[in-house]
Amino acid sequence: KTITVVFYDREFAGEWKYPFDEASLAPFFDELNRELSPCGVNFEFCLEPNITLRINGYGDLLNSIRVRSPEDGFSSLCLGQFIGPSPETNLLADVKRGVRRVAFSPESIVPDGGNQLCHDCGCGC
Repeated sequence: KTITVVFYDREFAGEWKYPFDEASLAPFFDELNRELSPCGVNFEFCLEPNITLRINGYGDLLNSIRVRSPEDGFSSLCLGQFIGPSPETNLLADVKRGVRRVAFSPESIVPDGGNQLCHDCGCGC
């Protein structure tokens, strides 16, 4: 199966910033594919410059990353909504943790209060 990770454009609000180098994405996903393609899972990523989310903190940053796995019924999961709090605020480690969960345990992804709006990003979760 193929899982796509979409990185929405980000507008950092206030003084909080996160040093995110988009050039690190291609090597990261190359390594992820080397590691997990033998298990039948492939990963793609894309940047979505036409959608910009305001980022007030690390949770918003996680929610600006969407995971798509149509084979599992996921058209656009907010990363932060299904991985929960980040132990180290390491963005690529959190992406890896999230995509591995979608790849190998998609049935475990049900947000608390799944029928309620979680935030105001427009994703509908």
